[in-house]
Amino acid sequence: MKHRYEALLVLNTQGREDTVKEIIDRLESEFQQEGARIEQVQKMDRRPFSYVAGSVSAGYYVNFVVNAEPQSIAKLRLKFKLDPEIYRQNYQRLQEKKEKSAKKVAKAK
Repeated sequence: MKHRYEALLVLNTQGREDTVKEIIDRLESEFQQEGARIEQVQKMDRRPFSYVAGSVSAGYYVNFVVNAEPQSIAKLRLKFKLDPEIYRQNYQRLQEKKEKSAKKVAKAK
């Protein structure tokens, strides 16, 4: 059963700021290859880290909202862990969208 997930990816674009669009397009195709349906992509720009733990001092944040199987998310997590262009990744399962029925909306008015 597919669930909604929010995937926050921090890209390591140090020295390659001009290739951000290509990286995001590649990540979108990776999600689609695993059977995920992308609802939304938020490009949140480059932000400095609050503390530096290594040679990377800033990252480009991208937020994906997708519908996918839990197994697909696990595969993507492992695949992205090996990707040198992805510095950090975080996945959160979202609540399903619940739409009010027409009867409940009519009673509320």
